[in-house]
Amino acid sequence: MTSHFLQSNLTRSPYSPRTLFNTVMNILAFFCGVLALVPFLAVLSYVLFKGFSSLSLDVFTQLPPAPFREGGGFGNAILGTLLMVGIGALISIPTGVLTAIYLTEFSSGTIASWVRFATNILSGVPSIIAGVFAYGIVVLTLVKLKLGSYSALGGGFALAILMLPTIVRTTDEALQLVSQDLRQASVGLGATKLQTVTQVVLPAALPGIVTGSTLAIARASGETAPLLFTALFSSFWPNGLLKPTASLAVLVYNFAISPFKNWQSLAWAASLILVLMVLITSIIARWATRQKA
Repeated sequence: MTSHFLQSNLTRSPYSPRTLFNTVMNILAFFCGVLALVPFLAVLSYVLFKGFSSLSLDVFTQLPPAPFREGGGFGNAILGTLLMVGIGALISIPTGVLTAIYLTEFSSGTIASWVRFATNILSGVPSIIAGVFAYGIVVLTLVKLKLGSYSALGGGFALAILMLPTIVRTTDEALQLVSQDLRQASVGLGATKLQTVTQVVLPAALPGIVTGSTLAIARASGETAPLLFTALFSSFWPNGLLKPTASLAVLVYNFAISPFKNWQSLAWAASLILVLMVLITSIIARWATRQKA
């Protein structure tokens, strides 16, 4: 009798203000989620439709064709993109992870707050500013040293600047989410601070670090403005780090605004390849973090 009375009191009326508010907010959240997916699905489906119709084996193995000439491809742009993103990752990932380790594990509160503030500011800097900075640091230096001018090295340096704040922020957050109990247990067992960080904290935070690095690589892969200032473009295969280098993003920009149908077709195919590269990178990152877990 008593339990039935309590259950009837605890059962909320479907017409109570709280229940109605909860229902309305759930419907609104679902509608906003669907609304956010609409532009993504629209862009993805349009790129898939236009890109697949232009794909062929030649686009991976041949160089860009001359105007009005059928066929050709952008194999050099694929290699150039991988090369410059790889350079950017080699610079930014170790630097970003070590910076985040210092902020979380070794720095004082004042220094850490200022570095985090600077990182937040850097993450909001337009990509074209990073390109201008890299132009002044790398391209002009190469010109003064008579080693070249526009190059894959300059493009990779510009992409590293854009990747760095994302890696620092995500790694910093991942390290902070590691339980203090793990650190205390490691120290209690006689481990040094360095051993605790490298053998306990970093493995626990690895999924977050990999995810942040993947997000940074995905952002860098589609950047155009920094590469216009640093790597420019080339219609030939990459033949060195100090030479102008093609990239998929710049190729899409150049070919999409051209009046030639064959170039526009290659631009759509390159857009699809760029999207697939980002998708594959994300899938690999998810697989790696799940295997680690």
